[in-house]
Amino acid sequence: MTVKLVECPRDAMQGWKHFIPTEQKIRYINSLLQVGFDTIDFGSFVSPKAIPQMADTKEVVQKLNLNAGKTKLLAIVANARGAEEAAIFEEISFLGFPFSISQTFQKRNTNSSMEESLKRVEDIQELCLRQNKNLVIYLSMGFGNPYGDDYSQEILLHWAGEMVKRGVTIIALSDTVGVATPQQISFALDTLIPQYPHIEFGVHLHSTIENWQAKTAAALNAGCLRFDGALKGIGGCPMANDELVGNMNTEWMIDYFKSQNVLPQLNFDALQNSLTIAAEIFGKDL
Repeated sequence: MTVKLVECPRDAMQGWKHFIPTEQKIRYINSLLQVGFDTIDFGSFVSPKAIPQMADTKEVVQKLNLNAGKTKLLAIVANARGAEEAAIFEEISFLGFPFSISQTFQKRNTNSSMEESLKRVEDIQELCLRQNKNLVIYLSMGFGNPYGDDYSQEILLHWAGEMVKRGVTIIALSDTVGVATPQQISFALDTLIPQYPHIEFGVHLHSTIENWQAKTAAALNAGCLRFDGALKGIGGCPMANDELVGNMNTEWMIDYFKSQNVLPQLNFDALQNSLTIAAEIFGKDL
């Protein structure tokens, strides 16, 4: 048994303070494709006004070398139009849709209500079935929110169930602002995984050096085998309009999963090369 590692350069890049040149993105993502990650969350098909950093996703995807291994590509979409644009590319295996269980954040992130977003899930799922893609639902603000919107474990479990009803088979619980406790993570996964054994549940966690291992261990011990991360722990959603805790640091997870004997086979020379490029792009001090 090994875990699936989903590397998220898109999440690392999307809120970066200056535009990262397209050629640098291509070089970085191509290096990641050689490491052995299960999936690369590489870009998004969203409004360039909303996320200027991702305006070149169409150019990037056409220059990626998928012959390097078995790693698959995931692109984030916010509506059916973005899904249609992404589905054109055979290189893309997964479309990811962020469904926030916070009404305020859903409006900020996709400019739609939760009810409208549920309809988008249905439309995108139908498109995925036609185009031989897989839909990944990210239940964002999955462990609380900074806006005062109602939150409970029951709300999280309700929306996970709504996704299952609509044929979604991959659901990632997203700790968008880093508030999840290990106990919350354990409870959610201990409830969901036995209830929906045919669903692949993952976690997209934001964490600090103090709590990353407890969160990771809680998810793994609950039976989760899909983990999102970003090299050097960079990233966060700029649409939150709040100072965010960074993404789960991939290097930390690799060390932990190795100690637990669940790490998949990786090319560590390629990983070191990716870390070098990340330092060049994001700054030597990271």
